[in-house]
Amino acid sequence: MTTKEILHSTEEKMKKALESVSREFAEIRTGRASPSLVEGLYINYYETPTLLKQLASISAPDPHLLTIQPWDKTAIPEIEKAIMKSNLGITPSNNGTLIRLVIPQLSRERREELAKVVHKMSEEGRVSLRTIRREAKESLEKLEKDKVIAEDDKFRGIEELQKLVDKYIAKIEELLKNKEKEVLEF
Repeated sequence: MTTKEILHSTEEKMKKALESVSREFAEIRTGRASPSLVEGLYINYYETPTLLKQLASISAPDPHLLTIQPWDKTAIPEIEKAIMKSNLGITPSNNGTLIRLVIPQLSRERREELAKVVHKMSEEGRVSLRTIRREAKESLEKLEKDKVIAEDDKFRGIEELQKLVDKYIAKIEELLKNKEKEVLEF
């Protein structure tokens, strides 16, 4: 394995870590209706756990309402059950063909609580980036020890590695800033 290959695979892992943080942020309720709040829920559909987004059309016709229109109307009771079990704190209502979720306004305390959760998620993302960096650095050091690359190449590789980490940490910070603004905004 070369320095370039290590850096490339490291960047791929960092992209995945960033996507993971982004997905987690999308699941945080902000008082504004967003299909991402429910599309990741698993529904017991004919004894098979199935993602809600694979069973229904989900839309947000206004900022405080989500509508879920299942393609199979017999799935409505299971969809409602999954929503009730989730930690969304929203009670679904249906008219036989469409499920409505009214998103209530969040209290100031709940918004501050969510801001803390978002901070914790971003910190976990940064920790995972640092772990990826440590593994890549160990790989570079092993290449140098095994005389596959020169010491200068190892140091250049470690320098590039740090630039990658800084780039992805900045992206997580940007996500955090935007999500925190969204959570705390009334």
